[in-house]
Amino acid sequence: MAVKRTNPKRRVVRNPKSAGPMPRILMDQTMADVTKLLESRSFESIDEANAYLQGLLAGGGTIPHPEPETPLEQAQELIYEAHEARSVKKRTELARQALTISPDCADAYILLAEQEPALDKRLDLLEQGIAAGQRAIGVDQFAKWEGSFWGVTATRPYMRACAGVGELAWMLGQRTRAIELFTRMLLLNPSDNQGVRYMLTNCLLEEGDDTGLAKLLDQYKDDAAANWAYSKSLLRFRILGDTARSKTALAKAISANSFIPPYLLGNKPMPKQLPDTIGFGDESEATEYVAFAIRAWQQTPGALDWLRRNVAD
Repeated sequence: MAVKRTNPKRRVVRNPKSAGPMPRILMDQTMADVTKLLESRSFESIDEANAYLQGLLAGGGTIPHPEPETPLEQAQELIYEAHEARSVKKRTELARQALTISPDCADAYILLAEQEPALDKRLDLLEQGIAAGQRAIGVDQFAKWEGSFWGVTATRPYMRACAGVGELAWMLGQRTRAIELFTRMLLLNPSDNQGVRYMLTNCLLEEGDDTGLAKLLDQYKDDAAANWAYSKSLLRFRILGDTARSKTALAKAISANSFIPPYLLGNKPMPKQLPDTIGFGDESEATEYVAFAIRAWQQTPGALDWLRRNVAD
């Protein structure tokens, strides 16, 4: 598959070099500022805290940005600056500078990994990012925050590093490592703000773990994304064959995104680069799905012929 992924972080995130939505990591900066601001004051209720924030933002106001107090906060400031920098050289310099201030800055390793062309070296940098994130969070906080990890801004660099390692490890054939990481991430953060479950579905399909996939699909049974619908239909075909139930699942999948079958069947060429933003039910979602799911369909005997017949009907 000759498709290039321009941004290793998934969904509705644009490359910082382009005009458009704010990169997600810069949104984290705002969340960190809000958290620090609220922690510095005493509120009787959540409503009172919300009213205070709304008052600050009224009339075009902004959330005040506090000065960093710890080496890690100072390093993270440089990473935010790096994500707004225009040149690769500047971003790399700032990431390296951040690590001299705090070796626990996981986002610095992630940024350096994004600039590294050698996949094995990129993986090593991301693994260092995981280790840095673990040190920054601490053992006690891991236990305290498990189940709601993404809701704590301080955990996000670690989770980003995990997602990067999982995806790259899978590409390099380290399949057990990838599945273990993705599974662990969903335990830490079942709400799955990063879309890890979509990568894991394709991993389980390729590995032939139909039981594990069925449990995962049931865990997020209300998911409306095309990935979920097509994964359900492929699993039904693998277990039941060409039956009314599998056909019903496929019909729901095609209804969720009708752009996918032409790409899966090779009737339409895939783009050279995956989109920076992913919508629902559109071509961006279709190409994103097919880029990572095509092997599962190819490895399932008769699946593509079954899809072709049902699309024709």
